[in-house]
Amino acid sequence: MPIESSDPKQQLLQSDSEFRELASLHRQLDERLHELETKHYLSESEQLEEVTIKKRKLHLKDRMEDIVRRSRPVEAERATS
Repeated sequence: MPIESSDPKQQLLQSDSEFRELASLHRQLDERLHELETKHYLSESEQLEEVTIKKRKLHLKDRMEDIVRRSRPVEAERATS
């Protein structure tokens, strides 16, 4: 019997393609945000990009958390079965 991770996010990364895609996009945005944050000066367009990226990351995180919440009742059923 395989050992299952107790972390629902890790389980979803393995089993849910939408969650995996959202996590990948979130990671890409995080990398770009880090690039912008390491600059000493941001142009107006870069400042706008930074704000936009932060908003997109929050939106992605909210969608990922929704998926985690939806998966919990299923996990609880499996544990009691």
